[in-house]
Amino acid sequence: MIALRWGGREVQIEVRWIGSPELQGDQRCPLVVFLHEGLGSVSAWGGFPERLCKQLSIAGLVYSRPGYGQSTQCSIEERWESNYLHRQAEEVLPLLLATLGVRPELRPIFLLGHSDGASIALIYASRRSIQLAGLVVMAPHIFVEDITISGVEAAREAFLTGRLRERLARHHRDPDSAFWGWNRIWLDPQFRSWSIEDQIVGIDCPILAMQGLQDGYATMAQLQGIKLRLPQTWLLEIPDCGHSPYRAHPDLVCRAIQEFVVASLS
Repeated sequence: MIALRWGGREVQIEVRWIGSPELQGDQRCPLVVFLHEGLGSVSAWGGFPERLCKQLSIAGLVYSRPGYGQSTQCSIEERWESNYLHRQAEEVLPLLLATLGVRPELRPIFLLGHSDGASIALIYASRRSIQLAGLVVMAPHIFVEDITISGVEAAREAFLTGRLRERLARHHRDPDSAFWGWNRIWLDPQFRSWSIEDQIVGIDCPILAMQGLQDGYATMAQLQGIKLRLPQTWLLEIPDCGHSPYRAHPDLVCRAIQEFVVASLS
């Protein structure tokens, strides 16, 4: 656990390092920072971070955002604001990296984000002073689609009447904390106008953007929107794949990321 002062209070952040202490501390060794999805956590990634980092012989950093995993929980009554992704990208992530002594200006840093985490990665990278070796974004959101709202509504029904709460309890100390903040803000009518389409145009690092063709939370318009604004983007459209490419096709995803990282560092 790492203690941070954020939002006027101290919060505990669940953190897991991947790789040997030598890799973790070597400033010449690339580091991948994993940013989980809207209902994710450190443990929800499963063995993917370890597998990827071992395959690439690089270090990794995985953490659970406040409200998730074993990090400080949120009250079930807490209402998130429409800028919640921006606050994670512009406040929590920089504070966490600084506290851990991770300095993107001195070390090759890749951000690997899934869904909400992918949007956080894009927002973080859009800040002009940030230097990154690259971004890997899986199922990113740059605007709100009807299919996204339908997916979030289905998740609410599964949480209330199905087994989603039980599944989340395997990865979160308080599954209600993990679920309701995310679910309520995405279903808030004011959030329908949320967009980072204009904000991301300043990103200058390489990007690998991937999405399953059967994603129940977004269409390929998200990837096309990124490519339109950021021509340096590599696109990977994955058939027979839903919202989580790294779970559905880990071999394909790891190979694609390895090729991207090698090319980005050359």
